[in-house]
Amino acid sequence: MRRLIRSVGPFTLMPRSRQSPFESLARAIAYQQLHDKAAESILKRFIALFPRRRFPKPDELLAMKSMAIRKAGFSRPKIAALRDLAAKTLDGTVPTNRVIRSLDDDAIVERLIAVRGIGRWTVEMLLIFQLGRPDILPVDDFGIRNGFRIVYGLRTMPTPKEVLRFGERWKPYRTAASWYLWRAADRAKQGETVF
Repeated sequence: MRRLIRSVGPFTLMPRSRQSPFESLARAIAYQQLHDKAAESILKRFIALFPRRRFPKPDELLAMKSMAIRKAGFSRPKIAALRDLAAKTLDGTVPTNRVIRSLDDDAIVERLIAVRGIGRWTVEMLLIFQLGRPDILPVDDFGIRNGFRIVYGLRTMPTPKEVLRFGERWKPYRTAASWYLWRAADRAKQGETVF
């Protein structure tokens, strides 16, 4: 890991904290199983349904007809997930920005995976990229496991349990370790030398 850090340079991850948990998760739902350009196009059409807003509020989403959301490009399962997200935001399951900052990582995961279509990986991405939590290691992420395989010269892909166990030594900075493992995987994918 030391060689990788020297090769990549300083840790430069900057969280995007301006979005509410509702907006971040709605965007995550849009991107699930789609290429970035397709998801961006769907999101633009969806946001255009709410012309007075930068992004719709949960109650506005619930009031919008499903057919309009469908015409924007969302599938029926994603519409159901968006509606569940909106309802769970209104009932407090999905916390506000102020409340989420006071919760520990495990409490956030537990609350947010209650939303249809939101799994642990999605919540971990929110913890890293929006909240800037310092000790997140998303062991189910292919890039993390592949980066680990590359950095440690393994022939086979490590299991999530193996990465989690090894990652204990990186506490309380597992987010930084994750970021570097992603860089290793990206470099290998581009045909660049990792170290």
